[in-house]
Amino acid sequence: MIAEIEKERKSILSSGNSEIDKKLGGGIPIGSLTLIEGENDTGKSVLSQQFTYGGLHQGHSVAYYTTENTIKSLLKQMESLSLDVSEFYAWGYLRVFPIHFEGVEWTHDQMKRILSLVANHIKTARENVVIIDSLTMFTTYSTEDDILEFLTRLKNFCDKGKTILITLHQHAFKEDTLVRIRSACDCHLFLRKEQVGDRYVNVIEVAKVRGARKTTGNIVSFQVRPGFGLKIMPLSEARA
Repeated sequence: MIAEIEKERKSILSSGNSEIDKKLGGGIPIGSLTLIEGENDTGKSVLSQQFTYGGLHQGHSVAYYTTENTIKSLLKQMESLSLDVSEFYAWGYLRVFPIHFEGVEWTHDQMKRILSLVANHIKTARENVVIIDSLTMFTTYSTEDDILEFLTRLKNFCDKGKTILITLHQHAFKEDTLVRIRSACDCHLFLRKEQVGDRYVNVIEVAKVRGARKTTGNIVSFQVRPGFGLKIMPLSEARA
């Protein structure tokens, strides 16, 4: 019985939050390519960090590619959200790869090479869980075909055992391109903000979880509270 529970636990990537996992049908199936999509300030990075925290506590190793943080700022931000992973980082279970370019004169060919370099780096990374936060930076000088080719490579890595999550600002692409990107991913989480009375709440819409062990729930509402982190709010409370 214990062995079965352990096998089931290792078949999913947990967020470390039971309410979110429940809405995902248990968690994100291992070997999935997941798209976390939304506008600015909807909680995409926080959710990515939540899965990083959950995955590390499950025993997974995580490679975190960030275009928005340094190593120090990411660890500090996670600590402020009660998602302290500094010990995992110190022991090498978490590696952070900041992707920042200064003084670069962007061209399509340069961006295509960078996408190829990132994909090659992920392929050789020892970690089995990969977070890319965010893909938006790569879109400005990339064609639709470049991005889809990049995602196809990531999907191939997933077929070989990696679990990859990418965040994306929905304004970065035309709608027909977004449709193709969404269809290429196994899981799709859509984040938005909703005004409820005199306050805003973040909402996760579980659009698709291919291979979920249980029926997925539709939406989860939450707030990000400094010093506490991601707090799930029942819809009745959010709308009160």
